[in-house]
Amino acid sequence: MDVVSDAIATVRLGRASSNRVRAGGRWCARFAPYDGAGFHVVLEGGCWLLPDDGSAVALGAGDAVLLPHGTGHVIADSPADAETVARAVPFERWSGGTGQSTRAGAAELLCGKYRLDHRRVHPLLAELPTVVHLPNRVGGHTELRAAIDLLGGELGADRPGSGIAVPGLVDLLFVYMIRAWMAQDDGGAWSAVLGDPVTAAALRALHADPAAAWSNERLAAEAGVSRPTLARRFTSLVGRPPMAYLTWWRLTLAAARLRDTEDSLAAIARRVGYGTPYALSHAFSREFGTTPGRYRTARAAVPR
Repeated sequence: MDVVSDAIATVRLGRASSNRVRAGGRWCARFAPYDGAGFHVVLEGGCWLLPDDGSAVALGAGDAVLLPHGTGHVIADSPADAETVARAVPFERWSGGTGQSTRAGAAELLCGKYRLDHRRVHPLLAELPTVVHLPNRVGGHTELRAAIDLLGGELGADRPGSGIAVPGLVDLLFVYMIRAWMAQDDGGAWSAVLGDPVTAAALRALHADPAAAWSNERLAAEAGVSRPTLARRFTSLVGRPPMAYLTWWRLTLAAARLRDTEDSLAAIARRVGYGTPYALSHAFSREFGTTPGRYRTARAAVPR
């Protein structure tokens, strides 16, 4: 897979969830901090996002907002004061009893969340800001707009196959929101990483076959440059040398398989490029401060 797909796949837990909600009049709903990422899309009207740590954000029709680190927040009909925010109704109760969208202060939204394992997050996702606001612009983010329209239609009607369509569209929405953020002027350092042809080629090769017997010489040949050129550009943009990144990525993949599968340590070692279970265990313990067995036991106890 590509870097963005791999970054998402290694942290995803279980299935995403979403709701289509309508509110009118005076309203204020609380979303508790979450071990994952949350999102809101305004289908009609407007509202305000009030993060627990950060500035209020005005949202208009067609706007999307992603909270990639699960920050607690409030959504409301207006930029409410601290006392009003403190009295906000928990979303789990509020979403079942909202008002009609014909009233003043009306809004219709898609609200959802993705459960993610933030302990082993890829730096591409780690650098996302607390709030990613993607304003609706004419002609902008066409893929994101299409996904929003499709998801809104599925959630607004009881259609055959919606049990498969909705989770798939919610996953697609996550990818498109990250793409849209990366395309912005402030789209983070990894926009530059993936925009550099040499570094991007090296990353594609490593992610396509992380278990291969990579060396700096082989990777430089794959990227079509000399070894010093690859080392300089890769290290400057990614923040670590190519082989150090490969080691970290192999161990991150091993952690994901320990979490998500019942594969033996020997099978996982072969899959991620280690010759023996002992070699993997030693490297894993050095990187993460715990053994593979203890890591698997601890992650099995985490609810999905």
